[in-house]
Amino acid sequence: MGDSVLDQPASPASPIAIDLKGVSVAFRSARLKQEIVALRDIDLAVKEGHFVSLLGPSGCGKTTLLRLVDGLLAPQQGTVSVFGARPKPGPDMGFVFQSFSLIPWLTVQANVEFPLGEHGMSRTERVARVHEQLELVGLLRFKDAYPGELSGGMKQRVALARALVTKPRILLMDEPFASIDAQTRELMQIELMRIWTRQKCTVLFVTHSVDEAIVLSDRVVLMGPRPGRIVESVDVDLDRPRWEYDARSDDRYIKLRAYLSTRMREQVLSDPQSDFYRPI
Repeated sequence: MGDSVLDQPASPASPIAIDLKGVSVAFRSARLKQEIVALRDIDLAVKEGHFVSLLGPSGCGKTTLLRLVDGLLAPQQGTVSVFGARPKPGPDMGFVFQSFSLIPWLTVQANVEFPLGEHGMSRTERVARVHEQLELVGLLRFKDAYPGELSGGMKQRVALARALVTKPRILLMDEPFASIDAQTRELMQIELMRIWTRQKCTVLFVTHSVDEAIVLSDRVVLMGPRPGRIVESVDVDLDRPRWEYDARSDDRYIKLRAYLSTRMREQVLSDPQSDFYRPI
């Protein structure tokens, strides 16, 4: 299955988009009256144009890591840089949450347009940009609908269009498909791959799903819990575009799924704070 130039992952010479070095983050728990270490000694480099998934059990700091990259949180130790600079929220950074986070009293078009309010664009430019993104996610004909009139999958497509409307260089996604049904989730994964192939922004994607991580990613970063740490980083050697064949039946997919599932299970069973903890 040959790939077009557009479908190839970024070359090894691609610049580093996201760089975390020796990062540790801790929070003070008022209830427990002690410090909780969320992340410890995180080293992670993501090349520009790559799709990288953070895979791990609950409590391993995946969302905290996204907040560091977005500039919403600063590390107690180590450094975080985005294209060589300190990260900060802005038009170069898109964020898609697990909840749809749409404004219920605004139409689909107005929700997608909302991030463009402070960008100095004319009304005509904003409408054209919004329509472009709605066309990309297949929702242009629903531009005048309200969130309450949409299905879960449609709401998440609106959220994705809103995140992409500023043309971000980096897209952060925090379990965006976790709250939709399995069939819609698989269709949304294909939709995301198609959009990423066209836009080629850098994606950092959080998931609990081994299957989702493999089918979407160039690389899967396995994280362990309490404190959150990187256990292993695995390249995904599957041809793109992956919607043109049954990637899940590929021997490489099957072997990688078995390996990552085993490693995930080990992380859960070895965590003393897990309900499934089994001391050796």
